[in-house]
Amino acid sequence: MKSRIVMILIALMTAMSVNAKKYPQMTFEKTTIDVGEFSVEDPVRVATFKFTNTGKKNLIINYAHASCGCTSVEYPKDPISPGATGEIKVTYNGFGKMTGKFKKTVTLRSNCKADVSRIFITGDMIDVPVSKK
Repeated sequence: MKSRIVMILIALMTAMSVNAKKYPQMTFEKTTIDVGEFSVEDPVRVATFKFTNTGKKNLIINYAHASCGCTSVEYPKDPISPGATGEIKVTYNGFGKMTGKFKKTVTLRSNCKADVSRIFITGDMIDVPVSKK
């Protein structure tokens, strides 16, 4: 009797693991990129976030949203196969903005199990030209 119960439990666990939904997984090299110190005379900075789909299904990024209008995002619109890589380009434009340190957030929505991911761009825009310091 005990062996039958054990066999039934093993069969149920095997069936459940086979039917478990497999997800894509977005694994970033870095989730924060610091663009460093730069002058108001050259206020545009670009950070490229590289990632790999380490999951079992195609990765689809549905939406990417920057935390303010001074930051724009370019992301892959096509599915990314398991094992394949991709890039998300984040551009910060400090023209007309206050100087000082900043941290901008980009929110990504995808078909990963954790459907929301966040990446960050940081830096320090200064008033004087960097070359004159």
